[in-house]
Amino acid sequence: MIEIKKCSKKFGKHEVLQNINLSFHKGECIALIGPNGCGKTTLIKSILGMVIPDSGSVEFNNKSIFGDYLYRENIGYMPQIGRYPDNMTIGQIVEMIKKIRNSDQALDEDLINAFELEKMFLKQMRTLSGGTTQKVSAALAFLFNPEVLILDEPTAGLDPLASEILKEKIIREKEKGKLILITSHLLSELDDLVTEIIFMQDGKVHFHKKVADLKSETNENKISKSIAKILKNKGNE
Repeated sequence: MIEIKKCSKKFGKHEVLQNINLSFHKGECIALIGPNGCGKTTLIKSILGMVIPDSGSVEFNNKSIFGDYLYRENIGYMPQIGRYPDNMTIGQIVEMIKKIRNSDQALDEDLINAFELEKMFLKQMRTLSGGTTQKVSAALAFLFNPEVLILDEPTAGLDPLASEILKEKIIREKEKGKLILITSHLLSELDDLVTEIIFMQDGKVHFHKKVADLKSETNENKISKSIAKILKNKGNE
């Protein structure tokens, strides 16, 4: 579904992505993890067409995304920090996005209902807490029932109940056969969600493994412990 081939990107002299080769397929829920500055955000923005790699290609359903924008209609994106016009209300934001997309397909309002956002539709964005803004971003990402979901630190700032609601929604969408990419620093939250792990460091992919294989190789039952063991072993090499 998404193919990244030999992608590299520099900002000045800093090589943010170094010859990245990755394949993502339907029905997978993939965690993209690594330390700050490792290239995760640049990789995501390359998939979204917000950053153009210096070399290499990105393909969506076997077609290059370069020079195209319609493929984005198949992607729901939840940024780590959503930025919206301060003076608009939640309801106005939702209606504006609906009009921009002008989609005739059935909308997925599960999260609008689960987060009870309709009760807050008259609240202006500048008055919202970080957690409520995250709920708006999550609801918008799922609203148009996309084939692909890209969720950047989706549970950051959410209270435990909202976090659980979102995680259950992610699991349901994965079971429908959608492709889901998640970046997260909270490895403990990934165990019930993800099928594969990509670990990046210094602009490179250090490993891309199925979670079952990762746990088997390390003889651990938690993703966080498996990754810690791999990194410790690499450090001792």
